[in-house]
Amino acid sequence: MAVVAESLHAAPPVAAPPVADGLRHDWSTAEIEALLAQPFNDLLFQAQSVHRRHFDANRIQISRLLSIKTGKCPEDCQYCPQSAHYDTGLEKEDLVALEEVLEAARAAKDSGASRFCMGAAWRGPGKDFDQVLRMVEGVKALGLETCASLGLLNAEQAHQLKDAGLDYYNHNIDTSPQHYANVISTRSFDDRLETIDHVREAGMKVCCGGIVGMGEKRDDRAEMLRTLANMPTHPESVPINLLIKIPGTPLDGVAETDPFDFVRTIAVARILMPRSHVRLSAGRQSMSDEMQALCFLAGANSMFCGERLLTAGNPSPETDRSLFGRLGLQPA
Repeated sequence: MAVVAESLHAAPPVAAPPVADGLRHDWSTAEIEALLAQPFNDLLFQAQSVHRRHFDANRIQISRLLSIKTGKCPEDCQYCPQSAHYDTGLEKEDLVALEEVLEAARAAKDSGASRFCMGAAWRGPGKDFDQVLRMVEGVKALGLETCASLGLLNAEQAHQLKDAGLDYYNHNIDTSPQHYANVISTRSFDDRLETIDHVREAGMKVCCGGIVGMGEKRDDRAEMLRTLANMPTHPESVPINLLIKIPGTPLDGVAETDPFDFVRTIAVARILMPRSHVRLSAGRQSMSDEMQALCFLAGANSMFCGERLLTAGNPSPETDRSLFGRLGLQPA
């Protein structure tokens, strides 16, 4: 399918006003749209310059993601094959056994991952929550960073996860507040922000990003990034996902995303949140090596490795090791 790029208007590089800690939490939508509209080379130069001030540009943080409970989720997220609202041919699976999780975590560590992430297709933790807490304790005992994505949390559940040893909680905002209702109706944008607040108050780190390619416009991407960057504390991990179009989901037929627009989103995330790990997340299997290299140049310094991301395909570890070798990248 031919890709039609959004019109670009040349603009000079946008410099953020200095602040005491080097971070800003007061970005305007106009400022972010100006960043997105810069000439591509100028934007990447600015993003790479910011990146090198805070990170080793040739180091990549590696995470591994495991689906610990698959399918029949009551939410109606239009991108998700695990939603019970859509017929995607996905078989429902109950919560996996503790030893299976620990075996996967050991394999992840042996392959170079520093963080092990567990995702459950829940609206929020239910009757099996105690088993998940034991999983967190077990993975933490292996010497890995721990992350979980379990849907909406209340304050008590967030504290229980913290006490079990959870380092990061993933809860993406997905898109802009304005576009959100076009994608999800069973929980609100504010519901997501409330969960993120509970995670912060419990003392865990936040993993929070969004998805590019769900029919949103450039101003939606700007608003998504503004929401993330204007949080009182920037998310420590910011996953930027490229929509994986799954047959049977409402977004299967959405128009293709211009690869350069995706790279621009990575670059602006890096500029707005200079000390966060920006993760090149879902959708890598459809990306060329050259597109992934541009994402690293734009400031992405984290990624998921492993053949699967929950239920979707992902490049093999061998493919990633080959790409790292060609680019001179090393696991952080």
